[in-house]
Amino acid sequence: MPNSKLVMLAAAALGLGGPALAEYPDRPVSFVVPFPPGDLEDVLTRMIAEDFQARYGVAAAVLNRPSEGGPFPGAAEVAAAPADGYTIGSFVVDVPVVGPEVGVPGLNPDPFEPLGIFLTYPFVLATGADQPFSTMEELAAHSQSNPQLLGHFGAFLLPTQASFAAAKELGFEWGGEASSGALDCNSLASGDFDVINTTIQQLLPCIDSVKILAAVTEGPISVVPEAPTLASVVPDLNISLWNGLFVHKDTPADVREKIIASAQETLESARAQELAAQTGAIVYWMDAEDAKARIASDIAVSAHIAAMLGE
Repeated sequence: MPNSKLVMLAAAALGLGGPALAEYPDRPVSFVVPFPPGDLEDVLTRMIAEDFQARYGVAAAVLNRPSEGGPFPGAAEVAAAPADGYTIGSFVVDVPVVGPEVGVPGLNPDPFEPLGIFLTYPFVLATGADQPFSTMEELAAHSQSNPQLLGHFGAFLLPTQASFAAAKELGFEWGGEASSGALDCNSLASGDFDVINTTIQQLLPCIDSVKILAAVTEGPISVVPEAPTLASVVPDLNISLWNGLFVHKDTPADVREKIIASAQETLESARAQELAAQTGAIVYWMDAEDAKARIASDIAVSAHIAAMLGE
């Protein structure tokens, strides 16, 4: 048999005669944001997608998937996609912490692993400058005889749950609570609410006319660095609303590494940090292992809050 035929047979036996596998990425990549356009997670994910496209030379786009079911239907869409890195989830904490716990179809058991966490929403508990209390402890004392009305973005949002749990831990009750689509300077000035659980960017126009009782974040907020975190007041409530990048657990390691390399560079860029300075958002890159530890901690804290509020 001619030597050339022997070489061809050997190559075929070793699997070398077939088509070479294309290197990732070789076609468009989608970043799924399960919320409408315009908020912090959307803006930052668009930055990540733009830089990914520039770095690897393939189209990369953000797909917004808002739903009445919150972030879960959009996350389930990512879970159902092939585990090849071409569909990447940009998810809030609720997806890995709440989704599996409440048995959301497609999310139980948890199909995802984090690539990294990149944003903490700058939630705060704030009140008007004319109120006779300036700290959570003073709020607790004042509320014994003057119960306060709390405004929030939704009872099941983690910062809201933390606000309910803080009252229990500090020994007071809210005089009432209600959700609102807009919680800003006017919400306090009009007397609609006594205390609001909102994001700091909503209060920047009137920052000198409000008091920040606590930041519902894991660290200080740049525009109000003196504000204590809620966890420094009530250590059992170290929880925040964050956003990260997620892929299916079966996604290859080399694919993950390429997504991470690009995203980390984006989050460390001047334009990402400028957004943080303008809005008070906490923008950073937490790697996969630390993100897994954060999720485990949040699951434990969330269970503790649920147990407290169910008493």
